[in-house]
Amino acid sequence: MLKGMSDASRLDTAQVDTVQETPQIEPAIPKVNPVVYQAVLNVTAFPVFLSGRRVDVHGLENIPVAGTPLVIASNHQNWMDPFIIARVFPRGRFIQFMAKKELFFFGSGHIIRAGGSFPVDRKGNDVGAIRTAMRILKNNGTVGIFPEGRRTEGLSQLHGGVALIAAKGRAPILPVGLSCDDQRWIVRFGEPISPRGGIKAMTTELAERLKDLSHPVGYKI
Repeated sequence: MLKGMSDASRLDTAQVDTVQETPQIEPAIPKVNPVVYQAVLNVTAFPVFLSGRRVDVHGLENIPVAGTPLVIASNHQNWMDPFIIARVFPRGRFIQFMAKKELFFFGSGHIIRAGGSFPVDRKGNDVGAIRTAMRILKNNGTVGIFPEGRRTEGLSQLHGGVALIAAKGRAPILPVGLSCDDQRWIVRFGEPISPRGGIKAMTTELAERLKDLSHPVGYKI
């Protein structure tokens, strides 16, 4: 969990179909070291503290109870996004983010892995990363994905991979909207999206939810 880890892969339907159709050795489930996880959150809290911004959180009641599989999907504007989400998340869940493979080098790679996150190749069909995400969900874990695939100023087109992973993993999608200005960050958790809908319908609904939840600071939903 370091700067830039939030840049997620672009996932397509062919990748997840391949996961189901091609028998392979199951990848190990990334383990979370709670001490490292919390230490990273404490360190990354300093930029927020030094900026003088406060963090306002809304919709905590929409977060499913721990011990159930969950996919977190958020808009993506700042390298701090995954750390902000993880820090305000209720205790009992560790969010395991997909992180671009370029971050897994030397010391930083060890820290990222110890925090429970795992690499994904954004340039190819990374079936291994998808299988890892699905195994985390099968183990009642929490996977964090930024469905835009990169940081953007406004909400851009979403990739359907997040809906596919949620459907195959039988996990609801928790939409998270982020916005900020010079005074504060706002984190809005929306109502979970059921994984039982069609992939296209789920992706469309997620896009609509994120658009509402990520409105600028001061906007009333």
